[in-house]
Amino acid sequence: MMWRLALPALAGVALLAATAYQTEIAQWRSQREEGLKRDGGWLTVAGLFWLHDGANTFGTDPGNEIVLPDGGAKAGVFELRDGKVTVKMDSATRELWPDSLDVAKVGRLSLFVIKRADKYGIRLKDPESEYRREFHGIETYPAKEEYRVTAKWVAAAQKMPILNVLGQTEPMDSPGYAVFLLHGHEYRLRPYLETADAKELFYVFRDQTSAKETYGAGRFLYSAMPADGHVVLDFNKAYNPPCAFTPYATCPLPPAENRLAVRIEAGEKKYGH
Repeated sequence: MMWRLALPALAGVALLAATAYQTEIAQWRSQREEGLKRDGGWLTVAGLFWLHDGANTFGTDPGNEIVLPDGGAKAGVFELRDGKVTVKMDSATRELWPDSLDVAKVGRLSLFVIKRADKYGIRLKDPESEYRREFHGIETYPAKEEYRVTAKWVAAAQKMPILNVLGQTEPMDSPGYAVFLLHGHEYRLRPYLETADAKELFYVFRDQTSAKETYGAGRFLYSAMPADGHVVLDFNKAYNPPCAFTPYATCPLPPAENRLAVRIEAGEKKYGH
């Protein structure tokens, strides 16, 4: 008779665990949207201008090489020389480091230098961006624990060629790959390190929901570093790349080995068009 009495208690424990997990995913998704909407988030990215060698003028005047929606008519000049970008504004000149927090402020706008392969550009962030104003939230699949899988980690370091939406390919360091079971079949994903001192593994993948229910080019996912020969892949946290929200992002595309022959009905669905 004791086992009969234990069943309700066990069911209650399982329900609490499920509820805790659902709460965790709901909080993660809320923070994700808040990150997109915040000042400086991806929804504020409203322009991308590639620099040529020499002087690149910027301001609101249509005669500038970089025409801005705010700031002075002749706000300043970006100069690209020998792989170094400087900005001159109000008779002051300083260097801007690519892909850093260095910023040139022009009116309400923030201008950053980015480097993609051998190209240098200026990324424009505008707090009044149409993408931020018109954001309507992200549709998601219901969170299911079956899509939180523990994968076997196989250490097999190699340089991984990553293609981006600009058509550029850059070799990235990949320390190995994850092997996991889903719906009774085995699959593998190979992540790479975004920086030399990265604390997480970064996966760019495509599955059979891509271009149907989910973003066409694929989705992104992070995991913790391997521990005891395993990594945890939580596809409920699979999310759209920035290119889903602004045409001015330079997103990486899934490598061939990360194109999965399975429907992963978890995480974010496609946004807008």
